[in-house]
Amino acid sequence: MELQTTIWFVVGASFALYFAIAIWSKAGSASEFYVAGKGIHPIANGMATAADWMSAASFISMAGLIAFMGYGGSAYLMGWTGGYVLLALLLAPYLRKFGKFTVPDFIGDRFYSPAARIVAVISLLVISLTYIVGQMTGVAVAFSRFLELDLFWGMVVGMTVVFSYTVLGGMKGITYTQIAQYVVLIFAYTVPAIFISLQLTGWFFPQIGLGATLSDGSGTYMLTKLNELVVDLGFAEYTTNASFGTLNIFLLTMALMIGTAGLPHVIVRFFTVPRVKDARRSAGWALIFIAILYTTAPAVGAMAMYNLVKTVHTGKEIKENQTLEHESRPQWMKNWESTGLLKFNDKNGDGKIQFYNDKNKAFTPTAEGYGWKGNELTVNNDIMVLANPEIAKLPNWVIALVAAGGIAAALSTAAGLLLVISSSISHDLLKGIIAKNISEKNELLAGRIAMSFAILLAGYLGLNPPGFAAQTVALAFGLAASSLFPVLMMGIFYKKMNKQGAIAGMLAGLLITILYIFVYKGFFFIPGTNLLPDTPQGWIFGISPQGFGTIGALINVAVAMLVAKITPEPSKEIQELVERVRIPR
Repeated sequence: MELQTTIWFVVGASFALYFAIAIWSKAGSASEFYVAGKGIHPIANGMATAADWMSAASFISMAGLIAFMGYGGSAYLMGWTGGYVLLALLLAPYLRKFGKFTVPDFIGDRFYSPAARIVAVISLLVISLTYIVGQMTGVAVAFSRFLELDLFWGMVVGMTVVFSYTVLGGMKGITYTQIAQYVVLIFAYTVPAIFISLQLTGWFFPQIGLGATLSDGSGTYMLTKLNELVVDLGFAEYTTNASFGTLNIFLLTMALMIGTAGLPHVIVRFFTVPRVKDARRSAGWALIFIAILYTTAPAVGAMAMYNLVKTVHTGKEIKENQTLEHESRPQWMKNWESTGLLKFNDKNGDGKIQFYNDKNKAFTPTAEGYGWKGNELTVNNDIMVLANPEIAKLPNWVIALVAAGGIAAALSTAAGLLLVISSSISHDLLKGIIAKNISEKNELLAGRIAMSFAILLAGYLGLNPPGFAAQTVALAFGLAASSLFPVLMMGIFYKKMNKQGAIAGMLAGLLITILYIFVYKGFFFIPGTNLLPDTPQGWIFGISPQGFGTIGALINVAVAMLVAKITPEPSKEIQELVERVRIPR
């Protein structure tokens, strides 16, 4: 079966499965729509949580980021996985014990304030809309390359699939669909990695292959050889942290950790289990399911970079100056050039592809000695995982599986985000503040209408993308870290935190983080609209926008504590409520 037919068959089969689950699991009540009736088994919830959280950034972009950043990319691995430890220990069981549907539900009731609920909703919408941009653009990238659809029609197909199981099934439909999507994406990620590990090192497990010797008989460790290759091309050693300073590694890791623990579409998953102890068990299972992909990602990134360099530089050593002729480039390059995510610019007119670090001034004399006049190959980080099977010349069914996995990763997270956007409008604003006596039937209808509009907005953002990479998604984590995580922690563990402190802290943390991102990233991260250059030299104290969420969180806590000290304490009833939630009976 030819490649395109195989891709259509595999992706179509996965879509058919999602539609079938949507019809089977249609939500009939508000409880089923928002929290799946609180009847999901911890193992199933852990698998759904893993799919919900492992977005297009994790599947498509993270390994590509590691491929080009090397060791510096480990901050994303440590931050995103470490956040689940915080979530399991500090938030999940207590929020489940509180017994509400949503994060603004908890904040509004704990701080006895409609205003606190509204600020939480605003924070949630900003976080979710920032996050969803990457997911829908990821859908468009996968569709445009693998399904060969026009960007508009690719987005229409993606929106239709998401609409089917989110609007019909709500959290119930999303949960069971995400379980299926987890199976698809984990196979799609690990199977190519196993093939490539066997090709390069002879080891079945990529995690072992990463630290093994190459199978070419040289006895050289793969990472040692990769270090030599990239250094010979003017890049820093792959295994050293040259792309990020120690301060930014710490701040980014911390922002991703506390941001993970504060993500509303992840937290709401722990409201779907029957009992409090199941919430903690769910977090544990989710970490196990996530670890399968996250321990594989460093190997995928390193092997992708190795294969890319060896494809372009055809000699045994870089110093031999034997590079690939553009006319003889492999089919995978032609395929990705058509998407615009891989570009060739023949600067010296020799018809060959030169790939190197032309920003390294120390390497410039060497490059000029080869007759090179600048880097000629531009590779988007986000194609590395999707292109890896093609680079390694794997079977068509493996390439098709990767296409289905990339789409599944983007759709699963998009669904979770759409649900929290919908619930924040229909449940937290409409039922919680505007129309408290609304019937369950009308609330459910309002939720579905809100979700429909959210899907249309997500589609628009996907068709007009501001850019897509794991760094962009990291900004959403920073926003969650600076706004929701501190107030949730103080709401659970500091019974004297009052509504004035919570509101002031959330606003301070959210606004200063948005301002910092706006100054360096521009309006909605659109290039050219930033006020200051987005470079380490331009950042305040060298702090990157991706890591600023940690500073925002500290400001949130400081402002909240200060305001709480100079305003009245919460009532005795509220303080007793916090004690009941926090202390087991």
